Amino acid sequence: MKENNLTIIEHIDEIRKRLMVIVVFFVVAIVGSFFIAKPLIKFLQYDGEAKNITLNAFSVLDPVMIYLKVIIFIAFIVISPVLMYQLWAFVSPGLHETERRATRNYIPFTFFLFVGGISFSYFVLLPYVMKFMINLSSELAITQTIGINEYFSFLFQLLIPFGIIFQLPVVLLFLARLGILDPDTLVKVRKYAYFVLFVIAAFITPPDLFSHLFVTVPLFALYELSIFISRFGYRKYLKAEKRRVFEEAKAEQQRQIDEFNARQSE
Repeated sequence: MKENNLTIIEHIDEIRKRLMVIVVFFVVAIVGSFFIAKPLIKFLQYDGEAKNITLNAFSVLDPVMIYLKVIIFIAFIVISPVLMYQLWAFVSPGLHETERRATRNYIPFTFFLFVGGISFSYFVLLPYVMKFMINLSSELAITQTIGINEYFSFLFQLLIPFGIIFQLPVVLLFLARLGILDPDTLVKVRKYAYFVLFVIAAFITPPDLFSHLFVTVPLFALYELSIFISRFGYRKYLKAEKRRVFEEAKAEQQRQIDEFNARQSE
């Protein structure tokens, strides 16, 4: 009982240390983001479809709120590799050495995929969404008065989910490399996964067929890519498991030989 309590306490202390590291990096990233936030806000205000609309502040606090949201958004992107590393470092003691080395190499890819998802959402999806909204308002004879706080909130709601969704290949590769997920399972549940992705695309795109397909097809391709990549990870897992079982059997055989020799020498 005492050992179990000690193990729990050690796990809690490990989590606390990991969180402290994340907090320190987050504070540093927040400070650095203060210098990047202002030019980024100006860029987002006058880039793409945003330059065709007038953004208004409906509250005295709106500029401050936008500034803080962008700062946190930048800081979150900057420390995302740190988040992934701390998560890996927490679970790595339970992994074999080969698994630790292999999964550690996936961490940089999570950052690039996150940025790739955000870039896809901003440069590809956002223009279609904005054009649809503006055209719909024009057809309905509605004069849009868009608040800058609402615009940036909408922007982040569009960007962040795609940054997370684009992590799918690395997450599935990670699980397959640990033997937790069999790629054949992904094939079996493909139709259900497609349905979920279809629903997600319906929620984040305007209700027209072209925009929906414009998002749904890349999501389907992302899922198929995840299956393809996870197969490599699972093969490496099977190979590593076979090698580990062989080494354990060899070590056990050597132990029995040593015990036999020890008894013979007595």
